[in-house]
Formats: sequence, C-alpha cells, structure tokens
Amino acid sequence: MKVREFGELEAAIMDALWRADQPLVVREVRETMTYDRDIAYTTVMTVANILYHKGMLNREKAGRAWRYWPSESREEHTARVMSEVLSESGDRGAAMLRFIERFSDEEMSRLHEVLAEVRTRRGIAS
Repeated sequence: MKVREFGELEAAIMDALWRADQPLVVREVRETMTYDRDIAYTTVMTVANILYHKGMLNREKAGRAWRYWPSESREEHTARVMSEVLSESGDRGAAMLRFIERFSDEEMSRLHEVLAEVRTRRGIAS
C-alpha cells in the first residue's frame, strides 16, 4: 500500500478544515486556508472534490454548494499514515525502534504515559 501524501494545496485545504469547528463551503475554506499565493475559487472547489473522491473529506449539499468536513481527525490521519509507513518497512519492530530512538526525553516521557493509557483501555496490567 502506497502512503498518500498531500500536495501543498491539498494540505492547505485539509488544514483549514481540520482547524474549523464545523463543516465549510468552498468559499469559507478559501477564506480561511493559509497558502502562499491567491488561489481561484474553482481551483479550491476542484481540489476539495478530489479530496472527497479520495475519501479524505465528507460532504453534503448546502444550497447550490457543497459543505465539506474531514473524514478523519488530523490525529487519526497521522496515526493511519504512520501505520502505513510501518507496514511498508521490512521489519516493523526495527522501524519502531529506530523511530523511538530519535525521541527527546520529553517525548519518551509522553510515550510512557500513552502506553499506560492504552494498557488501561485494553485492560492489560502494567
């Protein structure tokens, strides 16, 4: 499985929608997205439609326009991409080891907290 990376414009659209507290129409996405240059409404509309067909966005009709929202949270997306990357490695354990070796002390402390939380949720003794 190939990990799907976002292009710059796709990333800007996804970021605007992840930051929003409600679904947005294309005009609102265009107004709130952070991008280096001015992008035409029709370009944002086309890319939002592409993201919808890729399964990254949900949508519903809002008058003559579509209202879009992410199909997964930023954190869910990041976790899925990380899992896909690990799946592509020859040795998941070795890849995880190399990844975790790069953690700062603060990140290691947070990892221990997260692992304890997962153990609790799964009913596993520490």
